[in-house]
Amino acid sequence: MTGALSGALATVTMSAVMLAGEKAGLMPGQPPKHIVRGLLPGSDRRPKPGERPLGALAHLGFGVTFGAAFALLSRDPARRVPFGVAYALAIWAVSYQGWVPRLSLLPPIARDLTGRPAVMAAGHVVYGATLAALLNRFEPAGGSPAREELAQKESQPAFS
Repeated sequence: MTGALSGALATVTMSAVMLAGEKAGLMPGQPPKHIVRGLLPGSDRRPKPGERPLGALAHLGFGVTFGAAFALLSRDPARRVPFGVAYALAIWAVSYQGWVPRLSLLPPIARDLTGRPAVMAAGHVVYGATLAALLNRFEPAGGSPAREELAQKESQPAFS
């Protein structure tokens, strides 16, 4: 649960970077919206009803899912932030160099608009660092507080 919560909150910080990139004119529109637009029935290029909220929900769902997976993969708080950044950049590369262009939803990184890859890479760095920092705050010793309490009780002698 802490990984999912951390992933949700990290997705919000990443979205702020993406919105700033859009406002700065570095990318037209939000990639999650473009991805959902391409997956919904009808013309890929035309706006579709509900694409904005569906894009936001899909993005949040990805963030939650990958946050939960990260919590399972990372147990050492001292290494979480660098691992979180690498993890998030790997998600970006696999998505925007892999399945997203293969489904013709957006061009691959090398052929994309100049600003979008930079904004998306920066957003994923923010996601990974935030995800790791939040997980360190929620689970400083690499486990949930409930698990740590249980471990402490198990290590105490049954009879005093």
